[in-house]
Amino acid sequence: MKTKLFSFMAIMILTLALVGCGASKQATAPANDGVKIVDDLNRTIVLKQPAKRIISLYSAHTENLLALGLEAEIIGVSPAESDPAVKSKPVFDYRADPEKVLAAQPDIVIIRPFIKQSYPDFVKTLEQANVKVVCLYPEKFEEFDGYIQKLAVLTGKEKQAADMLAAFHARLKAVAERTARAPVKKRVYFEATATEYRTITPDSMPGTVLKLAGGINIAADAQPLKTGSSIAAYGSERLLMKAEDIDVFVAQRGPMNPGVTPDSITQRPGFDKIKAVRDGKVYIVDEKLVSSPVFRLAEGVEQLAKIIYPEVFAGE
Repeated sequence: MKTKLFSFMAIMILTLALVGCGASKQATAPANDGVKIVDDLNRTIVLKQPAKRIISLYSAHTENLLALGLEAEIIGVSPAESDPAVKSKPVFDYRADPEKVLAAQPDIVIIRPFIKQSYPDFVKTLEQANVKVVCLYPEKFEEFDGYIQKLAVLTGKEKQAADMLAAFHARLKAVAERTARAPVKKRVYFEATATEYRTITPDSMPGTVLKLAGGINIAADAQPLKTGSSIAAYGSERLLMKAEDIDVFVAQRGPMNPGVTPDSITQRPGFDKIKAVRDGKVYIVDEKLVSSPVFRLAEGVEQLAKIIYPEVFAGE
């Protein structure tokens, strides 16, 4: 009996560890009369039934909802969307009059903390009109599973989410198995933005992607610009002090770092001293593949691993 009890407790502890939510972000839970989650503002959100009319005001939420098969349930999106699947959807702007949102009669409006912090009156108006506003954003990779599970509970897609997360982690495991064959671990500098040669913090989303890809972050000593930020100022002097230790130089390209190319990097003053530059190991990755909390992070890990360790992916 004691052995069975011990085994049961061990399984429960392992299950809780794999959920992926941070200590301050409580897990989802079914409600007796519907569905219930605790969002990232620590508010309990209760719905009588899974949401059928959803307005998503953050592109990552939209991408994940689409991945869960909820294209028909999405009745509105933010102006920043680029996915062709929602190009014909009505656009709602949190910087504009909230009356348009109220007129659409959504079951839920999904936002991220930035919107609540920067446009509190918009959110307050919706809530005063009894619109369910759900604030979600996984700041760290280990919170991704919990975030997806909350979206799934809100929309009745728990089975789909479980299957997709299993496939997601299987892809990451496959990458880890391949990079483990590399005889030498390579040291990587990851550029977040060319401004002040900013890099990523080790525990940020792209920092974790780099780690999952098997790379050693040469700027592991980087300090965030502010508490909770994934960006750290590094500076050219500090970077060039480690020039001979940098095996691979990676820069993300996107809204934070537009127009960057391998040539623009190699032509910077003093960068000819960097080992990766001399060896032609300068690469660009899509910001959305390494920085956004979406299932495509697995693709980002795979892409980065192939950049860092082409020898173990030869022939693919």
